Amino acid sequence: MQLITENVIAQGGDGLVLYGGRSKSDGRIVFPMPEGAEAERYDRVPLKSEGKLWSYTVQRFPPKNPPFLGPNAPDTFKPFALGYVELEDQVIVETRIVTDDFDALTVGLPMKLTTTEYMTNEAGSPVGTFAFEPIASRS
Repeated sequence: MQLITENVIAQGGDGLVLYGGRSKSDGRIVFPMPEGAEAERYDRVPLKSEGKLWSYTVQRFPPKNPPFLGPNAPDTFKPFALGYVELEDQVIVETRIVTDDFDALTVGLPMKLTTTEYMTNEAGSPVGTFAFEPIASRS
């Protein structure tokens, strides 16, 4: 699946890599990496691929197009979770949460980086974006 932009997420040698920016002046990490003239003040840095669910909600009705670029027709729309994932000692990332079990979501739930289909391009092929999903129980 084609990814929406390699400035935000890319396939690396060890798997998916999410990128943010580290301020050259104070070391603060931001997400996403700034663009344009603002980008000159930041170094592109890889972010952690695991974190904890900080907050979430479930989108149960179709959002407006634009700015939403995914399917929003009432007959094809599927509810989805949105949340914030805290990447310890780095940043809190706003993200889609990949799960079919909304009731299993709880603040503090361990999460890992993944992708999800976001839209289709002009050729009708899927385009993916970053997302996080619950980490399966490690027993």
